[in-house]
Parts: sequence; C-alpha cells; structure tokens
Amino acid sequence: MKILFLPLFNMPSGHHRVADALIGIIKKRTDKIECRKVDVLSYSSKFIEKAVSEVYLKWIKHTPNTYDWAYKHFAYTPSHKHCSFKGMEHFFLNKVEELLQEERPDVVVCTHGFPSLLMSRLKNKGRCHIPVINVYTDYFINDIWGRQGIDYHFVSTPAVKTQMIEQYGISPETIFVTGIPIHETFLSLSKVKKRNRNRSRTKSILVAGGSSGLGDITGLLAHSDPSLDYHYIILCGKNEELYQSLKELQDPRLTPLPYIASREEMNQLYDQADAIMTKPGGVTITEALRKGLPIFIHSALPGQEAVNMQYLKENYLVYELDHNASFEGQIAAILDNDIEVRRWQRAVETYFNSLQILHPNVMFDFLYDRALEGEYLNEIYQVSTTKKGFIRMLKKYAKKLSLSSNA
Repeated sequence: MKILFLPLFNMPSGHHRVADALIGIIKKRTDKIECRKVDVLSYSSKFIEKAVSEVYLKWIKHTPNTYDWAYKHFAYTPSHKHCSFKGMEHFFLNKVEELLQEERPDVVVCTHGFPSLLMSRLKNKGRCHIPVINVYTDYFINDIWGRQGIDYHFVSTPAVKTQMIEQYGISPETIFVTGIPIHETFLSLSKVKKRNRNRSRTKSILVAGGSSGLGDITGLLAHSDPSLDYHYIILCGKNEELYQSLKELQDPRLTPLPYIASREEMNQLYDQADAIMTKPGGVTITEALRKGLPIFIHSALPGQEAVNMQYLKENYLVYELDHNASFEGQIAAILDNDIEVRRWQRAVETYFNSLQILHPNVMFDFLYDRALEGEYLNEIYQVSTTKKGFIRMLKKYAKKLSLSSNA
C-alpha cells in the first residue's frame, strides 16, 4: 500500500511538518505502507517552484500590506468562493494526473490548499478514484482548498467543521476535528504542564520567527530590560544574517541557534522554556500548546497568520505583545500571575477537549483503513480497464480462498 502526501514548495513549512508528522505516525506502526511526499510545484517545474517561493518571501518581507490585501481579496474572501487558477489549472492538472500514474498511490493526503484544489478537480472530472484527505494546517480554511470530491477532512477546530457543514454542504461524517497534527515527539504532555513558579530564578524564553527567521526579533530584543532575570533562546531558522548579528552582540542573555532539524532537540528546548515568543503559525502554536508553554505573539505574517491570530486571541490561547510597551513587563505580568496562568491553562484544556482524535493510534487506524480502501479501489479500477488486471485479481483472491480453507 502507498500513501502520497502533497505539501507545497520545497522550503521548510507547516505543510511539510504536518505531512512529516503523519508519515512518522505510520512508519512507527507498520512497514506495510509506503509513504511518499512530493511538492506539486517542483514536480511540475523546478523553475516555477523556485520563482514562486522567491517572489512569496520577498513579497511578505518588503510589502506585507499589499500581500495582506491580495490574500483577503483572492484567498480569504467574505463569500468564501473558490480562488480561481484557470490560467494555470490545465497545466497543473495534467502534471498531477501524471504524478498519480507514476506513483500509483492508494490514498492522497493534501496538506496545502493548492494540491487539494487540483485533486478536487480531478475527482470531480472522474480522473481520480482513490480516497483523498485534506489535512488543514491553520485554524481556519482559506478559499484555495478543494472541497467537493474530497473524501475526508481533518480540521483544526469545531468552528471549522461547522463552517464546512453549513457553508459548503460537506457531510459531517467526513469531517474529523483532529487539531493540527504534530509529530509524536511533542506529545509527551496531554495536559498543560505545571511550570516551576519560583519567581526568583532565571526564566527561559524561547523566541521563534519561523523557519526563515522572519519577524522583527532584533528590534524587539533591543528594548529588553537587563534588570530582569530573563534568558532568551532565539531560533534563527535559516536566517543566517540574523544568527550572525545576534552572535556578534555577545550578550549573555541571548543564545541564538541556527536551523534545528532534530525534533528531539526541539522538544528539549520546549521542555526547558517557561514561555515562547513566536508568530501565529499553526504548527508551532499547536506544538507550544501541547507542551504547556504560554505563548506571546511578537509579530504575524500577513495573510494566514493574521487570520490565525484572530482565532487564537478570541479563544484566549495566546497573548499579543504591545510593541509600544516593555515586552518583558508584559510577559512578567502573565507568568507571575497565578490567576491568569490558570485561566490560560483552562482555555488550552478547553481547546484540546474539543478535539475528536487526539491519540496517534486512532489517526493511524484511520489512515491504514483508507489505504486498504484505496488498494481495493485500485484493483477494481484495473479490472474495469484491463483484461490482465481482471485475471490478476482472480488469482489473488483464489490464493486467499485457498489459504483460508487450508487454515
């Protein structure tokens, strides 16, 4: 059996991390399922993937307001009508169909909206017959994701499930509130961890800005208060310029770290920290919530992170830092306030209690069953299209009957 995972872009992202988390769940429990992860853009054209990713990174860095405007007008509109890619659709549909014929998967799992849209089109055109699963990586659904023809949906919140049922007419039996899947390494806490409340000790604050180290981290740290006993572990990601500039400061309160590929190392950093300053990316936020880390938002990328921020604030899951005030004073006001910490803990527990699928074993069973379903559908499809396939299936089931009768 084979499951094909479809994220987007080659650069590290939440779409890849969610796919890797699901692949990890499968590989830990069986060797009967082959997992393949393919970026649709790179498969179609390495030139297109490189060009689009470079334009995206420059756009959000240099003119974030225009990107935010474009996102709200084309990818997250009040009417939630599908974003149109008619000019490119024919090319990419043919490429994805070519990929399916090449890989011959039994299930397709989409962790990004664009490959999901393409799979939806193929399903509706009768050009794909196997199960397709959407795994959403934010706390909302944008207009790019495919809806009709998609067999199953792993959504992040009960509100998203309600929206899919009421606005899009999706059958509730196909929607599962799983939260945003994260790697099992970070699941050591099922409830919020109780932190050491000794206020006299040095507090460790994890600072993250995404895999590319985006966000005004240096500007924020420039206004830190040396009199407060805080130590900052700064995840610079692949932003080498940020990493070097922080190292050159030689500030004993700052420990800059380059890109961390090891989940075990990242998990240790989570366990050592008292809080995290980060952006509202879906996967990082979910990991921090599962590790029981109070979350302080220092900045949000335009588009999806800004929309995530709205949900997270409304549900009291994060704290937004005011750049016009001392950020350390804001953090201390939360961490040193037992009543506020308990309120935050209750909000986190309420969120996790709203999820339907929490244990990786349940996730694995579902994916395994879908792979069996897809394998059967592939065999039926071969029977309906080739004489050779029909003979092969007869031999296979004759062998199974023979084995069962001998037993």
